[in-house]
Amino acid sequence: MPVYYIPHGAGPCFFMDWNPPDTWDRMAAFLRGLRTRLPARPRAIVVVSAHWLAPQFRLTGHARPPLIYDYYGFPPHTYELTYPAPGHPALAEQAAKLLEQRGLEAAVDPHRGLDHGAFIPLKLMFPQADVPVIQLSLRRDLAPRIHLDAGRALASLRDKGVLIVGSGMSFHNMRGYGDPRYTPVSAAFDTWLTAAVESPPPERDFLLEHWARAPQAQLCHPPGAEEHLVPLLVAAGAAGDCAGERVYSERILETTISAYRFG
Repeated sequence: MPVYYIPHGAGPCFFMDWNPPDTWDRMAAFLRGLRTRLPARPRAIVVVSAHWLAPQFRLTGHARPPLIYDYYGFPPHTYELTYPAPGHPALAEQAAKLLEQRGLEAAVDPHRGLDHGAFIPLKLMFPQADVPVIQLSLRRDLAPRIHLDAGRALASLRDKGVLIVGSGMSFHNMRGYGDPRYTPVSAAFDTWLTAAVESPPPERDFLLEHWARAPQAQLCHPPGAEEHLVPLLVAAGAAGDCAGERVYSERILETTISAYRFG
């Protein structure tokens, strides 16, 4: 299975009216079409969302994971969205063991559900909700090397038909959305990020580990709030020797947003 780093938009943006109405159309079309570009139907999905940070790595172990509506100020109907995909407790345990074998503390949370960084894009990617899903947290320190290593620990799951998806936003500074002053800022960072992802794997991992040195990095992902980029590091780690490529990019809310595929 390939590995993806995808944008998940703004809250439940794909399932509500927006101004202008077509703001999220291209992103939604990309997410809807993603499953058609897979070599086979995934046996299961591991989603790494920007919206779950824990002291150490945690995985959802609920057989029927509930949804966490962790967005605020949106229309009432968006808090009634459903995504009844089954969980996969056995896969969660297996993933936790793989992380621990690499020296990374991990545990399964039998109660945690799927947050909007997971279920919102999955509603577009796999609308039938018939593929088992588990979610992996980020580690609260957001250390780049640790998250690359977490991806490496999980890489073997790909050979077993598991789709690994990092879900975030390649630009995420709330002050920048809709501000044309951030258009060149985000474009400069996106150019660097795409070149890094498309570099040979050893160089790619080095560049991503040191992403904070990139042009305009601190404006695109402010210090202490880089959680929307870190799922890319897990994805890159899981990619191993597979090449990376940009598979989606557009200017949205005055900023450049991209998605990447490995393998």
